[in-house]
Amino acid sequence: MFALFSDGHSPRTRKVAVMNDASASQLKKVIQVQHGVASTLFKSVRVVKANAKDEDWDGIVHIFDLTNHPNAKRAFAWSSRFAGGRQPRYFAVLQSGQISTPVQAVKAASAAIRKWGAKGTPN
Repeated sequence: MFALFSDGHSPRTRKVAVMNDASASQLKKVIQVQHGVASTLFKSVRVVKANAKDEDWDGIVHIFDLTNHPNAKRAFAWSSRFAGGRQPRYFAVLQSGQISTPVQAVKAASAAIRKWGAKGTPN
């Protein structure tokens, strides 16, 4: 289950994975490299994933307006560390028909990691 908190506050306190809040400028560079377009920060929201089977995830997803992308008007971007990892991994998911919210973007990235693994190879 994912929850979205746009005000940045959770109504409950619980143990969560370390949140690595990448700066908007770092994420703009990620969008430029991965998707080849400039972007402007629209807003940032907090997304929380709580699942008894998995480690909880709590992070800030930044929403960017894209400049001249042929298929998307927005991108959702954030950083997160994998369990046991030292360096954060950066994500930039384009808004599409199936992915229209920050929660859906995090779910899609999570599903891709389960399918392909952290290094992008089939599990």
